Amino acid sequence: MADISDLLDKNKQWAADIEKNDPNFFAQLSSQQSPDYLWIGCSDSRVPANEIVGLLPGELFVHRNVANVVVHTDMNCLSVIEYAVEVLKVKHIIVCGHYGCGGVKASMEHSEHGLIDCWLRNIKDIYSRNSKEIDALATEEERVNLLCELNVSRQVKNVSYTTCVQKAWSNGQLLSIHGWVYGLKDGLLKDLGLSRSRLQDLDDEYLMV
Repeated sequence: MADISDLLDKNKQWAADIEKNDPNFFAQLSSQQSPDYLWIGCSDSRVPANEIVGLLPGELFVHRNVANVVVHTDMNCLSVIEYAVEVLKVKHIIVCGHYGCGGVKASMEHSEHGLIDCWLRNIKDIYSRNSKEIDALATEEERVNLLCELNVSRQVKNVSYTTCVQKAWSNGQLLSIHGWVYGLKDGLLKDLGLSRSRLQDLDDEYLMV
């Protein structure tokens, strides 16, 4: 069994290494937070946000939940988005899923998983709307991975539908939303080409400002 004290030892070594390379790093980091990016990703431990895009602490504002879902009833996620947009003035919001996502796979199953079923209902709705296209694929891996992409697409839209994002665009604030998927097998990010950066990118029925 892993010893929890190992983490404290590794923390000391990490801090020492950082300070050795840049003696002013922690002094500057503690004085302010000014990232250009908000990352909305999955809680999966195999998808470490900062590391896979090569950014240091302080350069990426992060929110994570099971299967990178953004819904209008999640006050936690919405508060993070509002703070990132209105206070930190981030320039980019990245919704990043990952292939082989366990949450996405569970949403396709006809079995009980506990409380998480309520959360995954959001993805099951996406599956229901696209089931013909998904089920036509030959393998389970292909089906899960397509739903991972479709889920990211839906969440990019959901971010753009929030009031704070629309207010930012209405006020001329530079802000873009992107949809990416991370490959666990090769460590590479795929841009799904879903970027939105203005009110004109929204469907009329979702315009609020």
